[in-house]
Order: sequence, then C-alpha cells, then structure tokens
Amino acid sequence: MKVSARNVFRGKISAVVNGAVNAEIELMTAGGDRIVAIVTEDSVKLLGLAVGQEALAYVKAPWVMVLTGESDVRFSARNQLRGKVVALVPGTVNTEVGIQLPGGTVVHAMLTNEAIADMELKLGADATALIKASHVILGVPS
Repeated sequence: MKVSARNVFRGKISAVVNGAVNAEIELMTAGGDRIVAIVTEDSVKLLGLAVGQEALAYVKAPWVMVLTGESDVRFSARNQLRGKVVALVPGTVNTEVGIQLPGGTVVHAMLTNEAIADMELKLGADATALIKASHVILGVPS
C-alpha cells in the first residue's frame, strides 16, 4: 500500500485509554519515539486496537508545526517531538523540513519560505515537531 502522508511511524501500541466517544492511543516506535493519536471508539473496535498490537501512525507534513528555541509557552499538542534539523528542501513557496528524532525517525514538516526565514532555521538547529493527536491517523497491518 502506498500513501501520500510524508510521515509514517511504525510501532506497537503501548497504551489505550478508552472514553465515551473517543480513545487515546499511544504508539511506541522501535526507536523509542512516542506518538499519541485520538480516534473514535468505533475505530478502536473496527481496527481491533489493543496494547501490544503493531500499528502505523500517519501524519501529513502540512499538519506538523515546528518550534525552535526555548519557549515559556506550553502547547496543547500531545506530540512534541524534539530533534535536529537534518533537511531543508526549498521550493518556490514552501520548504520541506526534516527533523531527526533521537530514535532515528525523521519527521517531515512543510513550512512557508517566509517562516523559514523568520525562524532563521538552519541545518543542525534544535527543533520540535508539534503534532495534534487528532491529526494522527492510525492503521493496522491486515
């Protein structure tokens, strides 16, 4: 299967917190990166999501926000993945940014060229990928 999502995290479900309508699913990658997704309880049942199950988490690059430098602001985004900028691929309007996490996974974000300039984003810079849990789509091998 091929997908258009630039970010694909493979791992095992490490936690399931059920709710009345939605559930919080935590996925742990082989590299130790933690991804949290919010899915409906119907999706939990349909996909058979359970602790220990292998799963894939998909996140489109435009859904990833990037933070640099120290911040005294706390964010509601459940996924705050810290790493180093390892790729900057400029386009006419946007630049694709690659942030390598300590576990080896590279998170891809799509930022405007203006944002890249304003942030003075450079290769090797510390950066944090912010991803809302509701922007994570889960899949399971069939």
